[in-house]
Amino acid sequence: MAAAAIAAPSIVHAQKKLDVPTKWYAVKVEENAFTVEMPGIPDHRIINDVSARGTAFALHSYSLESGGFSYVAQTALYPADVDVAQPRRVLQASLDGRAAQLASRQWDRVDWRQTDAGVEAIGTVHAGTMLRMISLLRERRFVSLAFLGPSVTGPEANRFFQSLKLK
Repeated sequence: MAAAAIAAPSIVHAQKKLDVPTKWYAVKVEENAFTVEMPGIPDHRIINDVSARGTAFALHSYSLESGGFSYVAQTALYPADVDVAQPRRVLQASLDGRAAQLASRQWDRVDWRQTDAGVEAIGTVHAGTMLRMISLLRERRFVSLAFLGPSVTGPEANRFFQSLKLK
């Protein structure tokens, strides 16, 4: 790709910059736990999961691909056997699970929020593709937003993350 850009710069300059889609939709997730905006109607899947002690629970996943980016919003109400008294431990387990998708198997940057009940992480999936994730724990409610693309700090990502409204 870089060689093509060097060999034919007039073609590269002729391409139009991608604009943030003007039509975004407010997505209300399972049990109205939160809303988030996406540039289209996402696919909703229920993933059957189990706690470390074997109690079944449902993880609701809303995903969409648009304009070369992937948007994912997930939520679960953890069962009573999940110890949420130490949110950082629960969120760290989530980070560790997602790190398996990263090229280096570890996050490039991890920023814990003012409390241990929230974390933002950025990592490289492979050359040219980054993953940005924000995860929160409110009592037993787990919330995660993930954005995948060539850049995770542009207007599309910012609109997606800034649109999160917790109930």
